[in-house]
Amino acid sequence: MADHAPAVRRRAPLRRGLSRQALILVLLIAVAFGTAIYMGVRHPYQTPASSGPPAEPLRMTVIPLAPQGKVPGAADPEHLYARSPAAQFRIGAEGIPLPAARRTAHFSDSQVTNALSIAKDYIVRSALYPEVLTGEQIRPVRVLLDPDQLDQFDQSFGHPAADGRHAPTGWLVRFDASQAELADRRIRVQGTLQAAETDAATLEVTADHTFVYALRAAEAREAGEKVAEASLFTVRRELHFRFDREDLRLRQTQLLVSYVQAGPLSCAEDSTNRLHPLLAGQTAKEGGPAGTDPYATGGATALCGSLATGSQPKV
Repeated sequence: MADHAPAVRRRAPLRRGLSRQALILVLLIAVAFGTAIYMGVRHPYQTPASSGPPAEPLRMTVIPLAPQGKVPGAADPEHLYARSPAAQFRIGAEGIPLPAARRTAHFSDSQVTNALSIAKDYIVRSALYPEVLTGEQIRPVRVLLDPDQLDQFDQSFGHPAADGRHAPTGWLVRFDASQAELADRRIRVQGTLQAAETDAATLEVTADHTFVYALRAAEAREAGEKVAEASLFTVRRELHFRFDREDLRLRQTQLLVSYVQAGPLSCAEDSTNRLHPLLAGQTAKEGGPAGTDPYATGGATALCGSLATGSQPKV
């Protein structure tokens, strides 16, 4: 029996599962696949949310209109309105109706409506809010601007300049509260809003409105003293707004052009920071606007106009 092999043979141990090399290979493939997916979703060169060009600086023109005689006045502002070209104007925001919104090639009805609504909101806040008109607040207007224009806005109020870029009265309407106050908060307004697509990524809204304010002297009245007469002050504003899709989503706007005519004012008064209305019985001071230096670069031409007699109330 010693010449025969053993009846039971020892078998090699069974290998269960994958080998170490195969397991490492599977892990490497899984890591590479996960990394590829992650980089595809959030790679370091991803386009920022606001892919449009930076906002252009606002270009502004403010033209004072000087009266040809004494400013007419009356004790009752309603009497002035009724005898002026503003007799049929609506009151406040009702004078800024939204037109019918129609879709464009690249913007839907709702997007066009949104652009018109933001433009109207800016107009209301910048020309109808009492706290803005008196110079107490600027934030209601500031919060509607594209962030790219905030530096220019802040510089305008921190360091006003008649350079066509940094006049507070180009951004909003405000009076010298030490001289004039509202005699009637029911401001008369009339004008139009129009929206148009300029390219596949941009909407523009053009606003043209006339605002008529009833003002009177802001001097404190003693007991029994006669109330100062009211007079009308007119501001014509043409504003051009621009919107990209990010502006529409965040309810903000880029203000491109502000063209303002206002009177009665004296051409000799500086209308850069605040408007200094001429009130009932007053006449324009002698002298024209500040001189313009043709050798200076970066400045704006000083302008002034004459307020047509027919624009004043007949009293």
